[in-house]
Amino acid sequence: MQLKDILATKGTDVLSIEPSATMADAVDKMVAHRCGSLVVCEGDSMVGIISERDVLRAISGASESLDKISVAARMTKEVITGTPDQNINDTMGLMTKNHVRHLPVLHNGKLAGLISIGDVVKAEYQKLAMENHLLMSYIQS
Repeated sequence: MQLKDILATKGTDVLSIEPSATMADAVDKMVAHRCGSLVVCEGDSMVGIISERDVLRAISGASESLDKISVAARMTKEVITGTPDQNINDTMGLMTKNHVRHLPVLHNGKLAGLISIGDVVKAEYQKLAMENHLLMSYIQS
């Protein structure tokens, strides 16, 4: 299974925010959409990602309120990304090794979607459940 298979089921819509937005804006958007990260975009270009962890770090070290801190100041700029043809097992290893829960998927340098560790676990679970079903059917026949 590849990342494009997950995106085919999940969809390719990605929630984003501009780097000039405030951290308060980012929190409001994450809460409103019940998500754990936003891709930071300038026009059509991804320039970073802001996650719940980034919000916590901003709160912990802040001398200012979140409505005074820009997303650009706290976003992760060196984003770990995947590609649509990337194998799901490689992706699990990549996400685990780098301690990331949200992975933007790029196709030819453009944002093609976003997957979470939950999406990866769900896809693996469905695959294992199907294999289990097939093995049980084989054994019973």
